[in-house]
Amino acid sequence: MTHLPNAISATLEYPLTQAIGHSRAWLHLENRITGHALIHNILRLSGLYRRGQRNIMDFKIHRNTLILPRLPAAFDGLTVLHLSDLHLDAHVDFPVALATKLAGLEYDLCVLTGDYRFHAHGPIKPALEGLRRIRRAIHSPVYGVLGNHDSLHMLPALAAMNIRMLMNEAVALRREGSALWLAGIDDPHHLRANNLRKASNHIPADATAILLTHSPEIYRHAAQIGFDALLCGHTHGGQICLPGGIPLTYNTTAPRHVCRGPWQHQQMQGYTSCGTGSSTVDARFNCRPEITLHRLQSNRAPARSL
Repeated sequence: MTHLPNAISATLEYPLTQAIGHSRAWLHLENRITGHALIHNILRLSGLYRRGQRNIMDFKIHRNTLILPRLPAAFDGLTVLHLSDLHLDAHVDFPVALATKLAGLEYDLCVLTGDYRFHAHGPIKPALEGLRRIRRAIHSPVYGVLGNHDSLHMLPALAAMNIRMLMNEAVALRREGSALWLAGIDDPHHLRANNLRKASNHIPADATAILLTHSPEIYRHAAQIGFDALLCGHTHGGQICLPGGIPLTYNTTAPRHVCRGPWQHQQMQGYTSCGTGSSTVDARFNCRPEITLHRLQSNRAPARSL
């Protein structure tokens, strides 16, 4: 790449590659204890904190169509459940509330685009316990990438949950003799371990390929390489927004048009989740937590409702 008889089987096409980069997370307000405390205290003093806490479990089911002209017919209509920025240890009731909301949803595949832990440091066990509860509620194969809040020490537990983490690598999803490629890279903003070339190296030039990444910053390079779609999160859609969903700020250097919801760059479709959980403080305003269902569609037929 330069640029499942009704069930999906995945074949790993090259060995797992792990690299540990240098973190820049400490530069960002979301990862500084002082920033967390400041926002938390402002919300408490204003009397809005409890309301914001209730909002983190007011999940919105968002349905999105990804138009992929090269999509094999066997994958036309495939539905992908997309969860991002879970931050599962932010609130004790959050994992159960999310698992309940996931019950009854129909999809073929689940992808996780990072940030399973609330803080970017400290213990990993509470987040992993929450993720085990969520994994039991997900009835499909699960693929994921790490976010800037996550630790490489999580990988053995994630593997034990049968969550296939993609560390600068790709898998081929097989169905009825056709293949859809799913690639994943390490967090491109805070960690310096992402390698798009390595992740795409074994993907055939004419194949349909979807990239999972925690943050959208890498979108120009991904489109240049030839990915058909990019799924990410990290921005939380702003999380604390003005009425009308206007974000006060985004925690990324990416341009605003790729920081929330669907977007397109050149021939590549993109989607940036508003996040399923909450970061910095366990509260949301005018920006509901999101559970996304992406329906894959070629341009050979008109769209069908999910």
